[in-house]
Amino acid sequence: MTEYKNNNTFSFEITKKIPGKLGRAGIIHTPHGDIKTPAFMCVGTHGEVRFVSMEDLKSINAQAMLSNGYHLRNISPEIAEKGGLSSWSGWDGPTLTDSGGFQVMSLGSGCGKVVSMKRELNVTNAKEEDRLAHVSEDGVQFRDPFTGEDDFIGPEESMQIQCRIGADIHMAYDELTSLADSYEYNVEALARTERWAQRSLEEHKKHRDDLGYRQSLYGVIQGGRWEDLRRSTCKKFAKMDFDGYGLGGAFLKESLGEILRWCNEELPEGKPRHLLGLSHPDDILIGTEMGADTFDCVAPTREARHGKLYTKYGTFNLAKFRDSEELIDEHCDCPTCQAGWTRGKLRELWKSQNQEDKRQYFNLASMHNLRFIIRLTEEAREAILNDTFEEYKKEFLANYYPKKAK
Repeated sequence: MTEYKNNNTFSFEITKKIPGKLGRAGIIHTPHGDIKTPAFMCVGTHGEVRFVSMEDLKSINAQAMLSNGYHLRNISPEIAEKGGLSSWSGWDGPTLTDSGGFQVMSLGSGCGKVVSMKRELNVTNAKEEDRLAHVSEDGVQFRDPFTGEDDFIGPEESMQIQCRIGADIHMAYDELTSLADSYEYNVEALARTERWAQRSLEEHKKHRDDLGYRQSLYGVIQGGRWEDLRRSTCKKFAKMDFDGYGLGGAFLKESLGEILRWCNEELPEGKPRHLLGLSHPDDILIGTEMGADTFDCVAPTREARHGKLYTKYGTFNLAKFRDSEELIDEHCDCPTCQAGWTRGKLRELWKSQNQEDKRQYFNLASMHNLRFIIRLTEEAREAILNDTFEEYKKEFLANYYPKKAK
């Protein structure tokens, strides 16, 4: 019989608060282990982080993995048969899945894999006839771009899929709007998300113990860039029986702190909050200060594969470092830097026509970028515990974004 941790229950404790702010350090307890917060969850879309083994994840001190309900939906029965995501994937720590809503909504709006936070991109939605997804009260009818087949996911289907996948934490089904959507459409979509949240809760309770351990559910907060919508929906969600909250939606980057403040002033303090899909250092530090506890994003590994590497003094692109004997970051404790890999050697692997060389580069660079972001959350936690968060944030951002600091 499998032994689960924390008496096979989910809970959250606050260890220390940032004085005068909404931020805190805490511990999320799950059946597969604890997550010390703030924390970054590595994205393993299909149940594994691309080019990074489970042993590698442990070597960079990863605490949790986030996988994708949409991408794993068709093999969810197989995952359930193996005992759930942790045992199926080989990752024996805490796990989280998203609802799949983001993926099917982006098929509809045509906004791609990442929701834009930049006004200057002039985001527009795809024309109705060009959309691969259509929203109704029941859920979302969509065409799978990989198979060309029609499919449907509503709140009930999303909960059934996620409970078969069996992560420790799931996300309620929600409608994601884009920056191109009007206030009026956001009102309509938010009301639908609130109805879907109740349906998600009811269906989740039927299946959350199916695999033998308690699976938990976060409600996902939407409301775009409007304070009245954000605050009103948070007040409603606060009265619902969620285990925590996902902070989502499309908004401009400069509004992040303000929007999180609106939300987290209304949400219960004693439940954890996950900021969906953001990982740039300023987003994480502002998010932490404003009460977000966990984070996820594909950017660290995706950018690594494209030659963009993170350092204490900002990012750089490897393309410019032919024959360089310089380390990526002399301050870094990741396995790549500790093994002495230079920028020049890494560039050589990256540009190689040999696929094994390329795979080695993807592994080394991905570990470095992930460790950089994980270490940032570790240091932020330590600073909260030591009552030095404000100083830490200021110094880190001045080093990382020197142009902004001037």
